[in-house]
Amino acid sequence: MVFLSALLLLVAFLVGTLPAGQTLLSRAGVNVRMTNAHNLGVENVLHLVGPRLALLSALLDAAKGFVAVLMASSLGRPEVTVLAALAAYLGHLNPPRALYGQRPPRGRGNLLLLGVLSALAVTGALPLWAAALPVVVYAGVAGYWGFVSAATLAGLLAFALAVALLPLGPAAKLGALALLVAATWRFKENLGRLLDGTEPRLGDPVPLAGRRPDEVVAAFMIHPMTLENFWSAQRFAWLRPLVERGIISEKGVRQLAESMRPMKVGELHGIRTLDGKRIRCYLLSSPLLPDVFRDQPELATRRAIEGARLAQELGAEVFGLGAFWSVVGNKGVDVQAAVPEITVTNGGAYTSGTIKAAIPGILEHFAAQGRDLKHATAGVVGANGVVAFGIARTIAPQVGRLIMVGRDVERLERSAATLRRAAKDTEIITTTSYEPLKDADLIFSATSDPNPVIFPQHVKTGAWIFDEGRPADVHDSVLTMPGVRVIPGGVVRPPGGMTSNIDLQFGEGQVPACLAETLIIAATGEHWRKSLGPQTLSENINFFVEQAQKLGFEVVD
Repeated sequence: MVFLSALLLLVAFLVGTLPAGQTLLSRAGVNVRMTNAHNLGVENVLHLVGPRLALLSALLDAAKGFVAVLMASSLGRPEVTVLAALAAYLGHLNPPRALYGQRPPRGRGNLLLLGVLSALAVTGALPLWAAALPVVVYAGVAGYWGFVSAATLAGLLAFALAVALLPLGPAAKLGALALLVAATWRFKENLGRLLDGTEPRLGDPVPLAGRRPDEVVAAFMIHPMTLENFWSAQRFAWLRPLVERGIISEKGVRQLAESMRPMKVGELHGIRTLDGKRIRCYLLSSPLLPDVFRDQPELATRRAIEGARLAQELGAEVFGLGAFWSVVGNKGVDVQAAVPEITVTNGGAYTSGTIKAAIPGILEHFAAQGRDLKHATAGVVGANGVVAFGIARTIAPQVGRLIMVGRDVERLERSAATLRRAAKDTEIITTTSYEPLKDADLIFSATSDPNPVIFPQHVKTGAWIFDEGRPADVHDSVLTMPGVRVIPGGVVRPPGGMTSNIDLQFGEGQVPACLAETLIIAATGEHWRKSLGPQTLSENINFFVEQAQKLGFEVVD
């Protein structure tokens, strides 16, 4: 009897793994990766294929649960029947890769659970009220609150309580409880989105690329710069008092962050271009802190690739890499190669474009203060990088002396030799030290350093600093120096009055230029303009500057 019970449970698991409904949809030309739990799959299927095919797909999934439980009921043991329900559900949630490949389709299992409950009632394994109670609770919570994940968990909690009250053996009671635990784990991301306020409700329009001609969908990858940023997400806020009281170590939190796959943490609403196109942007995050990008580049690249796949599953057509994500995987090249179904950009072109647009105004204002540019000294920090070198190339002919600060002296000298040929009257020096900046009247900084690099000892009274670094290259203490002006760079205000549930740290209604580039690519449909790798084409820089003006994006100065 034990062997037969085990065999029936194995069969129930395998029945649960069968991608019946998803196979039907795939043959009908529906990408099941675009109709998953992130997008309220049942509703999307209904919109994409109509009620007839959607109903048939639903019935196939429900039939899996019904058949699995029906077979197990042949033993006449309610405990085995309830365990078969658990086995079928686990099979549906976790189909073996050995059978279905590296990325097997994974559903939420609500329809399978409906089939399971129907079979438990039909076979008499449970009283009718015990099988019907979870359905009633589910319908009530879903109808009142609108969240499918919360309704499912509430229904399974009611089921576990009902089984606990019945005169059944401990195996059945543990099986019902395990169903609740398995569903809670399956819906952990949905619960996180509930806390963050980003979980869609039943009936909410869920955008997919190409569904509406007047709306485009993009996604952008962010990460916390500090532990303070980590706490700002509501799903992680509960950890803060535990760390402050020493119950959980900061090291433990960092390890937890490194183990987390990308998740949806926010959304940008209200962006509408001057030509009437709406842009919706999902904010995704794998909460890696800045030092991880330096110390574990392979992990960061893997998480970026996972983020691109999540963006594609969410229905986005463009995926932007923000902050330190922009430098992983050969500055996005490896990410794009791993996920060719979605356009990936590191945002470098429009970032350079915002600087190009801002520099003339900065120099004009500087000169308007009675300062002679031809006798001024300018410093460029991070000059080994593409963005900072572009700044150096722009200002070199306009100042008397240029200080190029970087980490690689040989590369700096090669860059300086190019500038000396173009700006013969300008004295150009290269250095790896920040001390020479003390002579600079103007400082332009664009590094990818996770910590500030410019401190009061590097700045003279009255200097102007254009800080393009993200996070900021200039330490807060510099702001207290007499006459020193710090101008943040690369900040853009999208058109239409943008709102967000998460603080991006760029000011209300404002985004970094790399995010703006992601939005512009989505709005224009010119995906070949994406920024990948270390090189940035001048024609693409000009394109984003021109299109930003046409669409209504404004550079904040």
